[in-house]
Amino acid sequence: MTTESVTYATEAAPRLEWAKLVPDVYKAMIRLDTAAKQGLDHKLYELVKIRASQINHCALCIDMHSKDALAAGESVERIIQLSAWEESRHFYTEKELAALELTEAVTVLTDGFVPDEVYEKAAQHFEEAELAQLIAAITVINAWNRFGVTCRMTPGHYQAGAHK
Repeated sequence: MTTESVTYATEAAPRLEWAKLVPDVYKAMIRLDTAAKQGLDHKLYELVKIRASQINHCALCIDMHSKDALAAGESVERIIQLSAWEESRHFYTEKELAALELTEAVTVLTDGFVPDEVYEKAAQHFEEAELAQLIAAITVINAWNRFGVTCRMTPGHYQAGAHK
């Protein structure tokens, strides 16, 4: 029997600790995040945050929201399949699929405006106030992702519930 030692790459340091340098902005983001999630199903909220973070390649937010989703009772299987939700639609409800499609449309604005059919599909599954909250949540996670990616925030140290 052989035992091999695995050596992982060195963890990169963040470029900038923006939250410490602009604490008022950080606190405002926390307040905005708290307001944006009001009235949304917690598991749906975390799925949306994970999916936007996957698209934006924000490793910190993928780590954080995957852990928060697990802590909220989300299944490992649904989190794993999220990056390929279009090919594994049977893991999600029609409402979740509409939210994921809207998340992608709002997150990837380089493809153009949010298509009417994507918006209308979401509007069929969400009451107006809930749809507004969903759009707010998608917008806020995209802002968090921009901080995380630009500052190269390091994943792997977050514990669920630590930021509440």
